[in-house]
Amino acid sequence: MVTLREIAKAVGVSSGTVSRVLNYDQTLSISESKRQAIIETAEALNYETPRNRNRRNSAYASPIAGPALNASIAILHFLGPDEELSDPYYVGVRLGIEGRCREQKLEISKILNAYEVKDSPNLQAASGIIVIGKHPPAILSDLTQMAKPVVFADFNPKLDDFDCVLADLGNATRRILDGLSSSGYQRIGFVGGYELMDDQAVMYGEQRCKAYVEWHQSRNLFDPTLIALGQGETCARNLRLETGYEQAKQLLLMPNRPDAILCANDNMAIGAYRAIQEAGLSIPADIAVASFNDIPVTQFLNPPLSTMQIPGEQIGETAVDLLVERLIGRDYAKHIIIPTKMRWRGSCRAPHTA
Repeated sequence: MVTLREIAKAVGVSSGTVSRVLNYDQTLSISESKRQAIIETAEALNYETPRNRNRRNSAYASPIAGPALNASIAILHFLGPDEELSDPYYVGVRLGIEGRCREQKLEISKILNAYEVKDSPNLQAASGIIVIGKHPPAILSDLTQMAKPVVFADFNPKLDDFDCVLADLGNATRRILDGLSSSGYQRIGFVGGYELMDDQAVMYGEQRCKAYVEWHQSRNLFDPTLIALGQGETCARNLRLETGYEQAKQLLLMPNRPDAILCANDNMAIGAYRAIQEAGLSIPADIAVASFNDIPVTQFLNPPLSTMQIPGEQIGETAVDLLVERLIGRDYAKHIIIPTKMRWRGSCRAPHTA
């Protein structure tokens, strides 16, 4: 397993600085470029775990037969650079795309954001487009009218003629809830965000929240007071550390507070940790925490966070593979679901079947 010392040596900083960055210490005085280098290095070095070495050395067949394609790829990201920096999961998705493009000798023409789509010369010149995350219907309409391959990474736009690759977050949510329930947790709270699109907030519309509600309703256990949702200005700002902190505080003020909290991502879980600790409570003795994504920092928390591993880099790699297949002639759509895996750690009791 990668150590703080190895990350520190690669970036040229101290182990203490790496630890503070990976633990989201906002009081640390460090340049944004150095902070980004630490996060990206931690994510990149994570590729070299035995699991990833075995995956890389296994029989991977390149979808390109014959000479390399002379093609350029445009990436359309739903996060801006600063927003991506605060969410290492999406750093992993992008690094997966960039790494596979290097393997396939594909040029990345430019990383764009949604507001740059209309009449963008970079999109017009690109051989194909990879779209990361969820975008408004107006952007999807502009993209689907372009006469070139478009692949969606970490989002299913419900368009039958277009490729996509993502994890099944609904199924992942149900698996976490099954595990927590089998471990004896009875009042499981949820910290997440509203589904935001085109300035419209949809209660319980986000995939993980929807699955949480349906799981509880099917067991006649649904209690809306156990759900704390933050509403940001955009989708990208909905699932942040600060939001997790504020929403977890609301749940902790309940007279009959939950005995476990499921957070929509690891950033929110880190915020929940802070709220729980400020309340003088102990994890997991007083309240358990579980989450999604398994970003590198989760294994360094105290206690280490139980989280569903969403393989962001593999999602990015597969998006490139799908795009290459389209460029060399595949004329039908593929929708690929990448499996997830739960990492039960010290922040809650693990189910006996884990």
